[in-house]
Amino acid sequence: MVMEVSISVIVPIYNVEQYLARCLDSIINQSFKDLEIICINDGSTDNSLEILKNYAAKDSRILIIDQENKGQAAARNKGLKSAHGKYVGFVDSDDWIDPNFFEMLYNAAEKYQADSACCSIKRPHKSGRTPLKLNYTEEKVLSTCAEKYKVLEIPRRCYIWNKIYRRDELERQHLNFVEGVLFEDIYFIVRFFYYSKNAVVVPGTYYNYWVNNKSTTRDMKDKNQIDILAARADFIKFSREHHIICDESFYIKKKITYKFLGIPVLRIYEWETIKKYYLFGLLPVLEKRISL
Repeated sequence: MVMEVSISVIVPIYNVEQYLARCLDSIINQSFKDLEIICINDGSTDNSLEILKNYAAKDSRILIIDQENKGQAAARNKGLKSAHGKYVGFVDSDDWIDPNFFEMLYNAAEKYQADSACCSIKRPHKSGRTPLKLNYTEEKVLSTCAEKYKVLEIPRRCYIWNKIYRRDELERQHLNFVEGVLFEDIYFIVRFFYYSKNAVVVPGTYYNYWVNNKSTTRDMKDKNQIDILAARADFIKFSREHHIICDESFYIKKKITYKFLGIPVLRIYEWETIKKYYLFGLLPVLEKRISL
């Protein structure tokens, strides 16, 4: 019988030998120790698997699952099937987390009996700059769907990895990642936070999201464009079926900008039933209905 741990950490890995040690070091050196670290080697052709084996030999909490390349969503699903934690967290193998990351999230989730705990995000660059991509300054419980979507900035920021999720809630929803597509996070996040009871946002710790120019989503430009449009269309359909109100700019089908000497002179936004014209991109000058 496998004993339950507090948090299962799922790390999908594909050709990240340059970054993997930094990622694993940030997990094994957490102030919160009651972790199982599920590393799914998704058919790496570089030295990633050897690095994993070296770390697993030194830390018994690391479980290696080696599979042929099936994509990040399939790797995450494999990790979910193997998880025994009360909560589940995800760390991408080219990123890293603050030393108190899981301690802060776990304590907040337990304090409020929340289905999820979410924290701020830094986006470090090779230049040395570390801008904040998302920043929470106060602990706050989010109970309604509208509140969760607004504070977590769904669907614009459907990040899977700056959060932990109660595993029994994932199982209650029968929630998995859509395989074979990029931006699988969007499908997952939109549904989890619609159906779950509550969430808590947690200040004081950060997920560090590395800008990797060789990441999967940057490597596959055509599929990237196709899959983001499909994810966007899925969200629009889901939001209408469930009467979710979000920032109307997300529903824009097309944006056209006319410039003169590099300065936007006219910007046209097109929704399904309306076009709006803005002078200099800011001043509304005309609105037209579109016949269906």
